[in-house]
Amino acid sequence: VQLQASGGGLAQPGGSLTLSCVVSGQTASPNAMAWFRQAPGKEREFVAAFRFNNNGAYYTDSVKGRFTISRDKAKNTVYLQMKSLKPEDTAEYRCAAGGGVILSNIYNDQAYSYWGQGTQVTVSS
Repeated sequence: VQLQASGGGLAQPGGSLTLSCVVSGQTASPNAMAWFRQAPGKEREFVAAFRFNNNGAYYTDSVKGRFTISRDKAKNTVYLQMKSLKPEDTAEYRCAAGGGVILSNIYNDQAYSYWGQGTQVTVSS
């Protein structure tokens, strides 16, 4: 399984960006995908996840109401739509996929076996 992330860039505070993560080369079927982020000097942080079996979306508190994770099954793509961006959203964002992710582990990066490269999001005026 290969994941290709794109869509990062520079945005002003209050602005929007949409990240995309395309899944290819599937020899296994993920049951969930997620976005994590890591800012310089900080630990990797869960941002959002999407479970395929129930189309459930899960978010860390700091992005609820501002970010939306969604999936286009036909395009093998998961999106992270980010609105009302804040400087503290600045980080490298990485998408991840897992084949046996259970709800209690959905926030845990150890639950995901496949990772895409990072895409940088910078929020600054």
